[in-house]
Amino acid sequence: MRSILASSFMGGAIEFYDFLLYATASALVFPRVFFNDLTPGVAAFASFGTLAAGYVARPLGGAIFGHFGDRIGRKCALVTSMMIMGIATTLIGLLPATSQIGGAAVVLLIVLRILQGIAVGGEWGGAMLIAIEHAPGGKRGFAASFASLGAPAGSILATGALSAATLLPDEQFLSWGWRIPFLLSIVLVSIGLFVRLKVAESPLFKRFEEEAERRRIPVVDVFTRYSKRLLLGTVVGISQLTISGMASVWAVNYVVEHGVDRTSVLNMKTCAAAAMLVTTLISARICDRLGRRPVLIAGIVAAMLFAYPMLLLVQQATVVGFAVAVIVGQGIQGIIIGPLAAFLAELFPTSIRFTGSSLCFQGASALGAGFTPMAAAALVSTAGGGFVLLGGVWIGVLAVCLLAAVIATEGRRKDLTAIA
Repeated sequence: MRSILASSFMGGAIEFYDFLLYATASALVFPRVFFNDLTPGVAAFASFGTLAAGYVARPLGGAIFGHFGDRIGRKCALVTSMMIMGIATTLIGLLPATSQIGGAAVVLLIVLRILQGIAVGGEWGGAMLIAIEHAPGGKRGFAASFASLGAPAGSILATGALSAATLLPDEQFLSWGWRIPFLLSIVLVSIGLFVRLKVAESPLFKRFEEEAERRRIPVVDVFTRYSKRLLLGTVVGISQLTISGMASVWAVNYVVEHGVDRTSVLNMKTCAAAAMLVTTLISARICDRLGRRPVLIAGIVAAMLFAYPMLLLVQQATVVGFAVAVIVGQGIQGIIIGPLAAFLAELFPTSIRFTGSSLCFQGASALGAGFTPMAAAALVSTAGGGFVLLGGVWIGVLAVCLLAAVIATEGRRKDLTAIA
């Protein structure tokens, strides 16, 4: 079991390193490398648009890898997704700037970002199911959380690598320094594949393998027979991903554009990812005792209460203000993400669990994290630089997520083999 959890964690960390490295670079690097002919505000918006393309592609990746994960096996899907991610990330590190090849650079950047989105769309669901379908019943929430732990761990690695690169003089950093963390992906992926190839296939999938082969296309079953569960799972998932988009992308761009030292910002972002990792583990443990829904509800309520304080801290545009905002914000995100993996897995039967849980999580990613930075930038611009409108909209979205968590059924005591 330790080897399985280590594989789930390491695979998730490597994939999210690649995916979240792009998110940080979209705030600090890409506006000046690929959109340097635009004004700073428009360049940031355009860069966030390429970021959103990867999030939009994540549900597609969830559907594609979910299909093969539910029909052929979890392990095969995981290995393939990791290879695609490593290749796409390495190519981004080799991509010429707009000043060298013109608009083709932006087109290629978007294509590679979409491939990243498709790859990570298959990673989370497979890593989570390998863990939860091996775990004993009373520890499913804790086991499933190891796939989610890949996000803060990957963020720590990505932010740390990019932070080290920012120590270079500005010209060298924008010319070649930012590329080094992207090129490191090929090394990390090689290590991840070595570990992942040794992990056994999910025992629950083996038990239901013949049934899976007889079923129709899994994504069709999810949309036609489990649409309510899909909707509720997606809306609940959006809650923690809006925090990610606000704290780890939009706020980073905002404070750096308002004069805060980018190395200090990245260091604080690393601390925030560490806080999220800790709260994720704690909340996952608690959800195995109290249930998924009570912990989810507590986390969403905490996010609603902290929304305006976080925005006010970001608006100060100081290292201390940003640090408190992002560390507390992503700590709250960890409270939600801890039980989320088990909550989503327990919504669907084994034969479509990969597809169903992946579509929930990746759909939430597209709507929550993918468009949040763009929406935040647009709302602040519409309000003339004020944050009142942004805070009101954010709390409204979280209120809808809270309602979905209240409506959803509790799955802690369910037998995974008996879910229909």
